[in-house]
Amino acid sequence: MRVITVKAGEAVAKRQEKVMEWYLIQEGSVVRQFAFAESVMLRNAIIGIMEGEWFSCDYMAKEDCTLIAIPCKNAMDLQVMLHEHENFRPIFLRTAVEQRHQLLCLYADLQKKAKRLHHIAETLYNDYKGQCAELLLNEQPFPRMESFKALKMQHVAENWEIANSNSLVKTYLGEYMQLMVKDDGLCVGAIMEASAQMRRVTQGIGEMVRYLMSNSDILCADSGSDIFHLFFDMAVQLSQKKRDVAPARSHMIQIVDVMEELGIYGKDRISEQRRYCENYDFEGSSEGQINVVQEDCVKYILEYAEYEQAKIREFKETLKKYRELADPQSTEDDARRLRRDISNVFYDVYEKAFFRSIMEGGKADPILSMFFNFGFMDVALLGEEKTNALYNLADSLNFFLSDHVFTIYEWLRRIFRGEKEPSRNEFDQDYNGYLTEQKRLGEITEAQMLAYRDDYMRKVSFEIRNVFQTGNRVTYGHVTTFCPVISDADLIMALEKMVVTAERIETAINKVRQLDYSVLYREVLFSDVSRGINQEWCMKEVMPDVILMPNAGSKALMWQEVSGAKSDTPARFLFPILTSADLDEQMVEILGRYRWEICRRIQGVYWNDLREKSLTSEFYDYVQFYRKNTELSAEAKEKLKTALARARNNYREVFVKDYQNWVKYESQGSFRLNKVSRNILMRYCPFSKEVRQTLMSNPVYQLAFTKHEAENRKALQRITALYDKYEAAGGTITALLKDNLKYYQM
Repeated sequence: MRVITVKAGEAVAKRQEKVMEWYLIQEGSVVRQFAFAESVMLRNAIIGIMEGEWFSCDYMAKEDCTLIAIPCKNAMDLQVMLHEHENFRPIFLRTAVEQRHQLLCLYADLQKKAKRLHHIAETLYNDYKGQCAELLLNEQPFPRMESFKALKMQHVAENWEIANSNSLVKTYLGEYMQLMVKDDGLCVGAIMEASAQMRRVTQGIGEMVRYLMSNSDILCADSGSDIFHLFFDMAVQLSQKKRDVAPARSHMIQIVDVMEELGIYGKDRISEQRRYCENYDFEGSSEGQINVVQEDCVKYILEYAEYEQAKIREFKETLKKYRELADPQSTEDDARRLRRDISNVFYDVYEKAFFRSIMEGGKADPILSMFFNFGFMDVALLGEEKTNALYNLADSLNFFLSDHVFTIYEWLRRIFRGEKEPSRNEFDQDYNGYLTEQKRLGEITEAQMLAYRDDYMRKVSFEIRNVFQTGNRVTYGHVTTFCPVISDADLIMALEKMVVTAERIETAINKVRQLDYSVLYREVLFSDVSRGINQEWCMKEVMPDVILMPNAGSKALMWQEVSGAKSDTPARFLFPILTSADLDEQMVEILGRYRWEICRRIQGVYWNDLREKSLTSEFYDYVQFYRKNTELSAEAKEKLKTALARARNNYREVFVKDYQNWVKYESQGSFRLNKVSRNILMRYCPFSKEVRQTLMSNPVYQLAFTKHEAENRKALQRITALYDKYEAAGGTITALLKDNLKYYQM
């Protein structure tokens, strides 16, 4: 155990980080964050006690904190720790019971809010329809209600659990504590039982948070397609007919009151809606909602992109011919020509519309949002039912975004704002390299090259022409028949099964990290000469940036292994925003390809030189000279020959297939690889400690994993001694140094 300090506003632990230890709060307080739902943890609270393999939420220091870091991840660690430190028994037990109670209270509160949201939405919508009929007003279509259902929980906390916790904490905690602390078995059992219950309750909290966030737009949405605006439109109609707007206004006020009650809307949004209720002059307003299935969406989008009417008519005619094809997936010349013409216009429109959207503040109405994020343009091509489903999805774009997951629209916005640099093109040139090449070819002058380097509009155009156009086509999965405008034929499953949310991406990555713990780690140099560290190479985990292409596809693409010149910049992966493929399998394949390419980059010209031992050099040597390898049986050689033929003699693709088998089967003790390939993967892609311990009893893995454990122990001893010396000299253990330590503990 060691004492650590965390300053106010800093992270103690972040969502999706691997749990390596628990943290006992000694001084200060920490906020546990589930999106908009937060709870404060005070003295003696334990961060990590409810977690499984990964932290399920963020823990941020509310004020300066002193914590005790406890090397504990499971019941076995807990039993050892409590046996050695008996004075911790009552602290851990009381904390487990009280934290469980705190979570159950949060669960109960969110459960009420989820039920309240569903009930009030249905009630208000029925009131709206009834009043429209009664007052003889035009009823606005609202297809969002068709897909709005009550929440069905997978991880349920029963009412008796909440009642039991209430009674225990408020009445009988003293007697319970006296009994349970008498024995390690009782104490550890009670703590781990509470921990397991907390994990389930936390998963239920996550379900309710997601439900409330994804359905908050039912009452009030950025797009204006919501129940509030149904009554707003009713007020406009009443005002235009010189009738009292009070029936509509009272419902609008009721909606704002409910928004405030639910606590899932920002204060600015609530204030803005309340101003509409109290001060808006409905008499001169002609606002109404967009009915997407009745709107000429093609014309709407092209007019927004400032296309001339003649060009709009021409493009609509092209789309009409495409719709009327007997087989839109045909490879005949006519079909290919139509797809090419549609693609040319699509990307030109996208670029023009994107820049206009940015200049107007970055907000997009539902039709534009569907276009920007899902490739939608034409109701007739997609069908009314699927258009409405996509329309509903366009109001929940926050589920496609996280720190490392972006829709293509959001990604281009980041480039425009200078927060991200453009990706490399197909010729492996970055933006500056491309400009240099253009100058060399005489396409631009020296002065232009210097001016263009900081021209964010040109950077966005570069990204659209290169990454977007190519990535969109490749992630679709059928390059020869790709059309960027989404159609009915693309959505081969229910939309909710195809959506690639940020959470699904993170879950898929974590499944691989759980087995191949080092997959995203890179070596980074740390130096603090004044405190005794001249040069220390540290292992740092670098999560990739995932860009979601606006199509319904079946492929994923590892676009580049780093973002810039530095080795600790994120890789860039491309996925379709809607997929018909198995996301977990796609992620394993992408990470296998990434492993190969990052090794090639680090090794440089020595990537296939066996004198410089590395993953790529050893695998390259193994595949190149497999016929002479005495360690391979005749059957193994024949299998490798077949694998090479399937991969068209591409050694990387042979490795990717082996990596997929390594993660999917060998991690479970099911042999799929030959001896040579397995030994290479054991050295350079070792499994996490839990998997290694499970497989250690098998002689096939035993020697390599025993050696790996010994090397990790030796490295840990050296690093621990170095850190102690560094702290004694006044140094601070940074996030990089912590990550390095965690790497050798896994």
